[in-house]
Amino acid sequence: MSAPMGTDIGVTPVGGGDGTTEAPHRRRRWRPVTALAAGAAVVLAGGAVAVGVSSDGGAGESAGAAPLPPTTTTVARQTLVDRETKTGELGYGTPRALDTRYSGTLTWLAATGATVARGKALYRVDDEPVVLLHGSLPAYRVLRSGVSGRDVRQFEQNLTDLGYTGFTVDEDYTSATADAVRSWQEDLGVPETGQVEPGRIVYAAGTVRVASQGAEVGDAVTPGRAVLSTTGTTRLVTCTLDVDDQRLARKGAEVTITLPDGRRTTGRVGTVETVVQTSAGAAGQDPVTETKVEVSVTGDDPAALTGFEQAAVDVGFVAAQRADVLTVPVAALLALAEGGYGLQVADDTGTRIIAVKTGLFAAGRVEVSGDEVVEGLTVGMPGD
Repeated sequence: MSAPMGTDIGVTPVGGGDGTTEAPHRRRRWRPVTALAAGAAVVLAGGAVAVGVSSDGGAGESAGAAPLPPTTTTVARQTLVDRETKTGELGYGTPRALDTRYSGTLTWLAATGATVARGKALYRVDDEPVVLLHGSLPAYRVLRSGVSGRDVRQFEQNLTDLGYTGFTVDEDYTSATADAVRSWQEDLGVPETGQVEPGRIVYAAGTVRVASQGAEVGDAVTPGRAVLSTTGTTRLVTCTLDVDDQRLARKGAEVTITLPDGRRTTGRVGTVETVVQTSAGAAGQDPVTETKVEVSVTGDDPAALTGFEQAAVDVGFVAAQRADVLTVPVAALLALAEGGYGLQVADDTGTRIIAVKTGLFAAGRVEVSGDEVVEGLTVGMPGD
């Protein structure tokens, strides 16, 4: 209902929710809106109430009285975060297939679900072990006296960590290194040659978990045959994103993780890799190749990710964030007839409409700014 400008009207308060408060139960006198340009009209949600402003600041001939807001809220200062939710898989990360470089008979391999530490065997060919070491550089050549390089330093560091001594960890493979290697080979039960073939060792970032077996004991294997696939041992979430969503995958960025039972925890973006996925095409068509972004997310509380061997989870990535801004519920916005948005300010003198500039919309709230927008300002929540 509306009343002529300057007329007292009674208002029955309506209870608010979500942090809103009830409008005072008293009679107020409405004033002309002076914050908008001459001739402007304000369209209030749930029913149009036009408020005209003449060039001299007085009320226009067709100006009507805006009703008191049924409920009110206040302008709050906060950090506004807009999240986009993607589906991820809780597990141990993307498995890595391990191909043998030997020809022979597979005589043993680690069980699915087992963990293998540095210096331990992953599998055996002709009863000789293929050993896990730590490092990021793959084994690509025979290490022997006289060779130098980063791969030598990486291998010598592993020998030291396994307890072998008598050499200097550097980029030079010396006779002292070869002596230490013979001691290591003796402990492994393999020929004591003093040199290291690339097929004898497999490098990984740390202890690994066997995700699956690609062969069985007794199988004849040849170079290139996948015998195991492994992952890390840390529980994490893997998300595969479209390239257009790569902006979400900022290394170290905080995310939320919603588990299948509804529990929520937080985590951070770890590795971000571009991968190419190939899927079977329709009948008679070539396979379809797509470029994706694979993101791993580690939990801030690893214990919170236990209890599920593998499961689909929701991951909330930060799409945009605005720190220390003034916000109101989106429902408090009024659409202005001439374009843009406004707020209905309520104070001891009555109500008025002010124009505001909007920023980020997120979680049911919106960033607002303007000459009259201050923290704690009471604004109306339009009724339905």
